[in-house]
Amino acid sequence: MPEVMTLHESIIGCIVGGAIGDAIGVPYEGIKPGINLTGDLAPDRLSDDTQMTLATCEAIVQSGVDPETIAKTFSEWYQADRFSGIGASTYAALDALANGAHWAIAGRTGEYAAGNGAAMRIAPLAYHVDLEDRQTIRDVVRITHHNDDAYVGALAVLHAISLRDQLDHRIIAKLSLELPDTAVRDRLQIYADSERKISDIGAKLGASGYVVDSVPLAIYAASKVHVLGFERMIRELILAGGDTDTTCSIAGQIAGSAIGHCGLPQHFIAALPDRELIYTVAERFSEVTQEATESNRIRDS
Repeated sequence: MPEVMTLHESIIGCIVGGAIGDAIGVPYEGIKPGINLTGDLAPDRLSDDTQMTLATCEAIVQSGVDPETIAKTFSEWYQADRFSGIGASTYAALDALANGAHWAIAGRTGEYAAGNGAAMRIAPLAYHVDLEDRQTIRDVVRITHHNDDAYVGALAVLHAISLRDQLDHRIIAKLSLELPDTAVRDRLQIYADSERKISDIGAKLGASGYVVDSVPLAIYAASKVHVLGFERMIRELILAGGDTDTTCSIAGQIAGSAIGHCGLPQHFIAALPDRELIYTVAERFSEVTQEATESNRIRDS
């Protein structure tokens, strides 16, 4: 990890770290906890976790954090068949967008919309949105998910990335204080009081695609990256079973934002699928983000 974490290092670490977690976790999606995981881990293929994150970056490069542009970009990628492994809620929303639905009403509603499909793609907003601007965050979430826990799960990811300079187990209690009273916050408070292994507590509390299971688990795992290292963190998440591509991707985003690109395992980077696309989008996103940050600094000085 560099002595002084630059914004560029954090951004590239976040996006590439998430892609690594996604690509490693994909083959194990849906496994039961406690499998005999022998041998070395290796990136396999990307899923919609990374693809929708990249689409979000692309939309922000075009127009800043604008829900309409983000939804339009999602629709374009969907119609070009650039998403794979899409969950039910996200699929329904993308199909509605492709058929002309307005972004504000395309997202699925009800308890079955409490998936992690918004949380998995929200990370780029951490570098562009004031976390007090909850309406914008909610609007970006509701493109695919009209559900309070889905929104708070995404908000939790943003807060975790915002606390990247303090990333250790203590941030979970801090983070839960920033969240509305929801099942996501309740679950985080359980993790805040735990010292168990990632795989053990994930197996006990759940690691499914339900946002209340997956987001707190991913944040808990990321909070241990400085102790375990990135590779062992990912291995422990896989041993927890469940929605491994998404838990590993979200944890990879949060951990990557804290340890930076230089802190990611080089052998994983070398084997990352679609590496050229990932870096092209990430570098351009970083460039635009740094320009916006500098512009805001000058304006506020």
